[in-house]
Amino acid sequence: MGKRILVTYFSATGTTRAVAERLAKAAGADIEEIVPAEPYTAADVDWRDPNSRSSVEHQHREMRPELAHSIDITPYDVVFVGYPLWWETAPRMVRTFLESENWADKTIVTFATSGSSIRGADGVQLHDSAPAAHWIAGRRLAANVKETELAKWVAGLDL
Repeated sequence: MGKRILVTYFSATGTTRAVAERLAKAAGADIEEIVPAEPYTAADVDWRDPNSRSSVEHQHREMRPELAHSIDITPYDVVFVGYPLWWETAPRMVRTFLESENWADKTIVTFATSGSSIRGADGVQLHDSAPAAHWIAGRRLAANVKETELAKWVAGLDL
């Protein structure tokens, strides 16, 4: 029997959502969105504004924005966690999700979207939010990545 795979993602602008949808199809996986209780607006993610919500969250590592609902990872063996790279790391919302679940006997693979940065895509900076998980280094995925490329990537992972 194959492993049960879930693709989860946080997407403030839709870019990561589109990649996650193609990844789920390529991997034969279920998909769930990491939804913030308070949705992010365009002004919230304006990285040039030091007072924007994303900028304030980045400055305060301890912040954990609330989830709109939990995601049941219980039936899954492998969970892909996708996010946009904000200052070369995952948005705090991703840590909220990771810290709200029991990751014992689960494998996590990250994927990140970014126009240019690749630092932070491997997910290493998130390990402390789910220390019980088995982590497989993720990668940055271009917004226009093809489903065939995603299928090759997934097939090459040691899941």
